[in-house]
Amino acid sequence: MAPLRIAVFASGQGTNFQAIADAVREGKLDGSIELLVCDKPSAPVVERASRAGVDAFVFKPKDYPNREAYETEIIAELAERGVELIVLAGYMRILTQTLVEPYYGRMINVHPSLLPSFPGVNAIGQALDYGVKLTGVTVHYVDGGLDSGPIIAQAVVPILSNEPIESLSERIQVVERELLPEVIQHIALGQVTLDGRHVKVAD
Repeated sequence: MAPLRIAVFASGQGTNFQAIADAVREGKLDGSIELLVCDKPSAPVVERASRAGVDAFVFKPKDYPNREAYETEIIAELAERGVELIVLAGYMRILTQTLVEPYYGRMINVHPSLLPSFPGVNAIGQALDYGVKLTGVTVHYVDGGLDSGPIIAQAVVPILSNEPIESLSERIQVVERELLPEVIQHIALGQVTLDGRHVKVAD
C-alpha cells in the first residue's frame, strides 16, 4: 500500500505538524507530508517544515480579494501533489465550501475539547469557565460548520482542582500529539468509515 499523501494546515508553533512528521519518520505512520499550508509567513511551523524537507505554501490572506481566491490556489497546490488527506492542525482561518466540498471526508481537524462541548476559539478557557471536570481532545471530519463535523476519535483529559489554563493547555497538547497521528494511521490503513454523522474505526 502506498503511503497516504498528507497536507498539514497550520498557523502557529506547529507542534502537531511535528508530531505527524515524527510519526512518519519513526515508521509509526504510513504516510508522507507532501505540503504545509500556512497563512502566517513568520509562524514557527514554517521553519519546522523546512527542517523536515516539506514543501510549504505560505500566503498572506490580505493579498487576495477573498477566501475563495486563496483557497482556489491552495486546491491547485494540493492537486499538484496528489494530496489524499488534509489535516487541520492549529489552522486559524475559516474555510469556505470552495475547499471543504471537494475534500469532504478527506479533511480532518483536531480540537481541544470534547465536542460538541466548547467549539470555536478558546475552547480550553471555555471549559475552565464552565467548571466541567473533564475535557479533552477531539479529531473530527470538517464539514464547514464550527467544529461540527462527524467525530472520529476522542480522548479525555481530567481538569485538576484550581488548574491554570497554561497547565491544562500543555496537558491537552500532549494528548493531541498522541491522538492525531494515531487517527491518521487508521485512515492510512483504510480502517475509518464515514456514514452520515457516524464514524466507525476498525481494529
